[in-house]
Amino acid sequence: MTVSTSTYGPADLIDPDLHASGEVHRLWRWMRQHAPVHWHEPGDLPGFWSLTRYEDVRHAYQNPAVFSSAQGVLLRPTALGEDPGSGLTMALTDPPRHRALRGQVADRFTERCARSLADEMRAEIRSVVTRAIASGTCDVVHDIGARLSSYNISRLLGVPPDDREQLLTWSTEAFESGKPLTSHVPLMRYFIDMMYARMETPADDAMGMFVNNEVHDDLLSETEILLGVENLVGASENAGLSMAAGILALVAHPRQWQRLVGARDGEFVRTAAEEVLRWTSSATHSMRTATADTVVRGRRIAAGDRVVLWIPSANRDESVFTDPDRFDLGRQPNRHLALGTGEHVCIGSTMARHQMRMLLEALAELVAAIEPAGEVEPLRSITVNGPAHATVRLVAN
Repeated sequence: MTVSTSTYGPADLIDPDLHASGEVHRLWRWMRQHAPVHWHEPGDLPGFWSLTRYEDVRHAYQNPAVFSSAQGVLLRPTALGEDPGSGLTMALTDPPRHRALRGQVADRFTERCARSLADEMRAEIRSVVTRAIASGTCDVVHDIGARLSSYNISRLLGVPPDDREQLLTWSTEAFESGKPLTSHVPLMRYFIDMMYARMETPADDAMGMFVNNEVHDDLLSETEILLGVENLVGASENAGLSMAAGILALVAHPRQWQRLVGARDGEFVRTAAEEVLRWTSSATHSMRTATADTVVRGRRIAAGDRVVLWIPSANRDESVFTDPDRFDLGRQPNRHLALGTGEHVCIGSTMARHQMRMLLEALAELVAAIEPAGEVEPLRSITVNGPAHATVRLVAN
């Protein structure tokens, strides 16, 4: 096969340095045209198919009967074996169990719930932005993105306000170590104590729902509860990365920043939030396992084959998005897949959208300018996309 450039080709998709460099977008562009369904030979990772076009990624998302999540949704080294959470969490189950697990905590992630928390969320976002302004410079990854996403999932789980900063510290340490949250002892000890407290005294929060709501007439085991909590806390990292990367996109595109500042229309902010989600696409890939032989664009995918959906590539597919490499806060339509679609659309998608809109509103109201104040350190990962650290200066209005 002819490679996409003189220096790299499809085999390099599993190289974290390629993703960190941003050059991966050039490779995805070439693959969409020349190798939209590509087989990667096994090595340290199992063999897998890459899907890079929007329609193929969307089709796989929307067909869980053929493209299963139960065997894992992330590429992991063959030496580690199967994902230990397979079949036990929302992310790693298929219908009908997936729907039942999702329904267990769904009330905490609805539009109605988001609206009921709007005043609290808005005040919190303004406080975080004001604090970042006062600090002179801030790391938008930790001081804004991670802090807001961690506070929000802590609120939904029922973590008291006084404990949320400590939880942020623990989860940040866990993410930076690159290990599962369940391996971070203080964090999981906290959630174990919280789980037992909800067994004694039920509460109307996500932890209480995990503990006390039945799934198919059975309560979840302690392991299932803790894995479910890990699933939610881990997924919140993507929301934080999108917020941080969105701020950096506004720095890099001053005309778009001026459009946001000049907007007096709530609908524009709604549209702008969707473009930030598309542009940042913080989840780099989601994996599926074929349950039966199937054909995609003439390529035969066998039952048992791994299939990787490259989400940022789908969100820059030229056949769906006009001028996809342009950051345009007024982009319409914008049917991006940053939060998934179908059965496995992100359960926190409604909250993520509300939080992103509120952050953009707060920035436009409180900040006169966003200035770079240091080098941006990108993440080296094939799982999540965005900055690892980025220092900026928020100039007060």
